[in-house]
Amino acid sequence: MELIENQTFDEERAFYGCSKVTIRNCSFDGPADGESAFKESSDIFADKCFFNLRYPFWHVNKLKISGSEMTDFCRAAIWYSDNIEIISSKLHGIKALRECRDIYIQNCDIISPEFGWSLINIRMKDSKAVSEYFMLRSKNLFFDNVLLSGKYSFQYIKNAVFENCDFETKDAFWHASDVTVKNSVIKGEYLAWYSENLTMENCIISGTQPFCYCKNLKLINCEMKDTDLCFEKSDVDAEILTPIISIKNPRSGNIRVPGVETVIRDDNNFECKITIIPKQTRK
Repeated sequence: MELIENQTFDEERAFYGCSKVTIRNCSFDGPADGESAFKESSDIFADKCFFNLRYPFWHVNKLKISGSEMTDFCRAAIWYSDNIEIISSKLHGIKALRECRDIYIQNCDIISPEFGWSLINIRMKDSKAVSEYFMLRSKNLFFDNVLLSGKYSFQYIKNAVFENCDFETKDAFWHASDVTVKNSVIKGEYLAWYSENLTMENCIISGTQPFCYCKNLKLINCEMKDTDLCFEKSDVDAEILTPIISIKNPRSGNIRVPGVETVIRDDNNFECKITIIPKQTRK
């Protein structure tokens, strides 16, 4: 591979259509304010680089980024690309990743509204993110040890597994389908409305009005804290380890819980069975 080190580039399409290039300790910044540095390129390795210009990686095949920084001026940084690996980097521009596939992210710091839309096959671990509308309409996700803060996350996603994560996020998992969340903490209002085939196992869940209008919802050994008006119009099979403030008109299934302050039954279609069981501890 060609090696380029210790240089600064600010021109338009500085490396357009290039192949098999390693850039190390380089900056993409300057008065020319050029865009799309690596558009239509392939087999690119960016190591310890600084990106302060727009749209650097569009239509790129086989991209590796390590120890690098994308500032808030580096908007829409990686679009329409595949075979992507991002390690120990800062992704701080809006809409940083979109319409890409086969992505691996590890030990990254993400501050990016509208991050990760319409992705296919993404693995993320040991990372933290601040984002709104995080991962909208993406498919085939696997997250391990990810810390997220931001509203409207994981809406319309399909086929996902989340383990050992901590999410503080309002309106998360709306319309999500075929999703499993294990050993995680989920804090936020209006969780998982209209979801289908959502399973949460060994999770701690908090916030008002979770799990409404769900189909085939499963909760296994979960704790629910400060939760009220739960399960409205949902098909649910739940084993809950902590008392709930209130349950409202679950449509069908079984809910096993050590206590509930109020059960609201003002819908003639209420068929779900609620069983009060002795208080349990997490296994």
